[in-house]
Amino acid sequence: MILNVLRRNTGDVARYALCICKRSPKTVSNSSRSFHQGRSNKTGSCRVSISAVNLNLTRSKQLLSFETDLCKASQRSFRTSNALWDDVRTVVVPPFADSITEGDVRWGKVVGATVVEDEVIANIETDKTSIPVPSPGAGIIEELLVADGTTVKPGTPLFKIKITGGGGKKADAPAAAKAAPSAAPPPPPPPEPKPAAATTPIPSTPPPPPPRPSEPKASVPAAAVKPQPAAAPPRAPAPPPPKGVDITTKITGSRTEQRVKMNRMRQRIAERLKEAQNTNAMLTTFNEVDMSNIVELRKTHGEAFAKKHNFKLSFMSPFVKACAYALVDAPVVNAVIEGQDIVYRDYVDISVAVATPKGLVVPVMRNCENMNYVDVERGMAQLAEKARKNQLAIEDMDGGTFTISNGGVFGSMFGTPIINPPQSAILGMHGIFERPVVVKGQIVIRPMMYVALTYDHRLIDGREAVTFLRKIKSAVEDPRTILLDL
Repeated sequence: MILNVLRRNTGDVARYALCICKRSPKTVSNSSRSFHQGRSNKTGSCRVSISAVNLNLTRSKQLLSFETDLCKASQRSFRTSNALWDDVRTVVVPPFADSITEGDVRWGKVVGATVVEDEVIANIETDKTSIPVPSPGAGIIEELLVADGTTVKPGTPLFKIKITGGGGKKADAPAAAKAAPSAAPPPPPPPEPKPAAATTPIPSTPPPPPPRPSEPKASVPAAAVKPQPAAAPPRAPAPPPPKGVDITTKITGSRTEQRVKMNRMRQRIAERLKEAQNTNAMLTTFNEVDMSNIVELRKTHGEAFAKKHNFKLSFMSPFVKACAYALVDAPVVNAVIEGQDIVYRDYVDISVAVATPKGLVVPVMRNCENMNYVDVERGMAQLAEKARKNQLAIEDMDGGTFTISNGGVFGSMFGTPIINPPQSAILGMHGIFERPVVVKGQIVIRPMMYVALTYDHRLIDGREAVTFLRKIKSAVEDPRTILLDL
């Protein structure tokens, strides 16, 4: 059908062009005023007609070529491939931050485990944080290319996964762990009682007397006989700890020892703390804070605060705001020694120490001098959420000009914190306990908290440290002093 249409269209075009050529001389002769003008017009008309014919013929050839290709394509056989869903992918170590070059692998899955897309297969423990390695898709883990605890660098192949494309559920535990313990063998049957021995006949004659000894035996006095100690039974070796019990979190009493490699984060924490002791001339000053006004503030406005902002008003925001206020007033506490120079910063970035199962981390809140209580609580809520999900990045913990450590959440009453290098001071908060105190000559019961400021005595003098801590005390006990800039 397509060929017939093309032939019909081609004939129409040819006839149309012929009519134009036949009609052109008459039109030219009637309208021409000179021979040259008429000759020119005639030639132009014929050229236009011939061009139109050539253009339509070219298009017809293109349509015929397209029809031929279409017929050939219809005779081909198409074949699909299932490699899209059943391909095996090799996952490599993701890139690290500029300050990190390597890390240790900690596997969370085993070979044969079924995983879903974005499920964490392993974690790369580095000096500062733990980097998760998610699954690129739903599938089954086919091979682990490195052993647990191996030190790897970015780009190192980690594992192979077969992408199945299904939305399978997360694997609960290794097959070996979830296999039920085999039933205990039944106790052996009790032994059958032996039949009673047959009775023997009573002899008729008495037995012969025993022979007498030829010489009497020498008697030994009882005092000369030394008692022989009973041989102690051999001590059985201590049984190994039961399977599935983590000796690092539970003591079973099996009297065994297990050597566990220290993770990189703990190694880095140990190095930095020891570096702080070896470098800084640390000195600690103490004070106590009456928390009555803050406790009353939370009781009065805590519910409305949480309803409006969707997070609670904690005891940290008054201290963060008070520290930022005091640091602006005492720039030397916010400074740091670098070589033979003192570096003063005109911004306040406060690090808040957070305890995690893998170690102590100190995420940073930036520009705290411009924050109020709401901003502080919002920033801490975001950092706490990241810490719980193990999503803290290097950028979240980089920098910091001052640190606050709150041991009071664990019930600590008193302690001396260690400076977080390269900073010059750290504030230690402790638990709130009711104690008798003297107020205007009267003994009253107040909720009190001990606070400790550890500072680098190479840079900060005692007068400046004590004045700084007293300013924090004043700002927490009466936040109105911040509003009045007192």
